Amino acid sequence: MTSAIGVDVGGTKIRAARVDPAGTILAHWVVATPATVPEVLAAIDAAIGELDDAGVGAIGIGAPGRVDPRRGEVLSGGFVNLAGPPLATRLKRLAGRPCIVDNDGTMALVAEARVGAGVGEVHLLMLTIGTGIGGALMSEGRISRGAGGAGQLGHITISYGGAPCACGRLGCLETTSSGTALRRLIEASRFGPETTAASLLADESGAARALLLRWAGPLREAIDSYVAALDPDRVILGGGLGEAAAEAVARIPGRSPWFQRPVVAARLGDRAGVIGAALAALEHGR
Repeated sequence: MTSAIGVDVGGTKIRAARVDPAGTILAHWVVATPATVPEVLAAIDAAIGELDDAGVGAIGIGAPGRVDPRRGEVLSGGFVNLAGPPLATRLKRLAGRPCIVDNDGTMALVAEARVGAGVGEVHLLMLTIGTGIGGALMSEGRISRGAGGAGQLGHITISYGGAPCACGRLGCLETTSSGTALRRLIEASRFGPETTAASLLADESGAARALLLRWAGPLREAIDSYVAALDPDRVILGGGLGEAAAEAVARIPGRSPWFQRPVVAARLGDRAGVIGAALAALEHGR
């Protein structure tokens, strides 16, 4: 087994890559996330077909939502809902190789822990900031799952009675500090539709600072709460907005010195999901 295929199913894009055991991407593939589940499944099939070769020994899929990794089944999703018959079984029949399915945040943390911003630490917490907010925990160098699905860090309540979330609750962190939430804040402001997190960070006006505080302030509070409960060595912010979120959070002082840990941007960026999915599949195969 000289490589594996990793697939990262995001709310905006589906990324896939063929990856070697050192975490090096040998070939990659990306497409905008389709609107329907059958189209998403067809896109995953197409990615595997495009990247497959004789050296591929396993396939890993990172999917949003609650996932049962033992059965390879998505239990519930958010912006992309792949809940239904076990995805791993379907893909194994298709590709004729072992296939694992896990939460997308978990896959990203595997990559950052092995070859990214978490190298050298054994207690890690990661948030993936994109269309929604995913997350994962690592303790003593192993993914922490609780009874099975721990790590839904985008779904802690940060605003009691706040905006409805895709999970069915109100005021989840995902509703205040995801990419979708940032877009809503921009649309309701005086800033134009071309405005991005990066342009807001470069803008020294009071309006830009106020908008960033509304977006990243709840994230700062959530991170301090995670630290209070879990005490990681390091908090990693990944996903498409991970770097911007890390910079924005760094501008907001924590309210208590008790609950401060280093908050860093993911080193692998948008590649973390596919690298982690492939590395997890290789580890499972071994």
